[in-house]
Amino acid sequence: MSNAANPMTETVAEVTHLTKHFGKTAALQDVSLAIPRGGVFGLVGENGAGKTTLIKHLLGLLKPESGVVRVFDMDPVRQPEEVLAQIGYLSEDHDLPHWMRIHELMRYTKSFYPKWDDAYAQELLETFGLDPYAKVKNLSRGQRAQAGLLTALAHRPPLLLLDEPSSGLDAVVRRDILGAIIRTVAEEGRTVLFSSHLLDEVERVADRIAMISRSRVVLSDSMEHIKATHHAITLHFDEPVVQAPQLAGALSVDGSGKEWTAVCNGRLEDLRASVAKLNAKIVGEATPSLEDIFVARAGRRAV
Repeated sequence: MSNAANPMTETVAEVTHLTKHFGKTAALQDVSLAIPRGGVFGLVGENGAGKTTLIKHLLGLLKPESGVVRVFDMDPVRQPEEVLAQIGYLSEDHDLPHWMRIHELMRYTKSFYPKWDDAYAQELLETFGLDPYAKVKNLSRGQRAQAGLLTALAHRPPLLLLDEPSSGLDAVVRRDILGAIIRTVAEEGRTVLFSSHLLDEVERVADRIAMISRSRVVLSDSMEHIKATHHAITLHFDEPVVQAPQLAGALSVDGSGKEWTAVCNGRLEDLRASVAKLNAKIVGEATPSLEDIFVARAGRRAV
């Protein structure tokens, strides 16, 4: 008997101690994540960190070297038809049949999905301003991304996987894609996994975040909690300081002389007490961006 998506299930996908190597190169090392039902789950990290490899495991395109992958409480390798029927997928490559016209692409994709919604597909076509008679090979990169998003969304999948969907696209197209993501979640309560190295875009739409660096998860939490527990401060000392000050929960400390900046994790009260012990003053205080937090934790930018 097939395991259909259970609306009472708290998570739509889980990976547990997932490890994958390509030759001697580690793509994923002991990765564990749970993607809750509903909302936008942001998967961020530098190019080559392992984000696409993780998504391919969710799609059943790769078999785990070790560890367990479950999507809708099913094994995507052993039950590909059941799993893929509930997933919409858009890759960075926007790999669509170049010889097809858009209306042919829509009809072709519809044949795989009994729950394809013609009215919704037409709405997306008009929203993106796509010509149904245009050939895929003649579309711009942005238009191909929009066509790919249309086919990923039109069967109203419980889980939408977006792998670098806006990479290399102009601001208007990126805004349209993000707008479609937000509508998908807000209107129907479905789940989106949004993988990107553009952290500012993920920050605007994600409810939860997982950061991957060098094939490992360095942070996974709700956006609200991440923002509440990370702090960016500027310190001022009366006399020059030679070495970086030791602060409670410091993830990164930069500066010289009398002025230093730091990104810290933990309770703000503990951080202020630590600063007081150093006989320093906090002259600037802010909530760091997701990019700042990633750099502090991973030691590198997501490029």
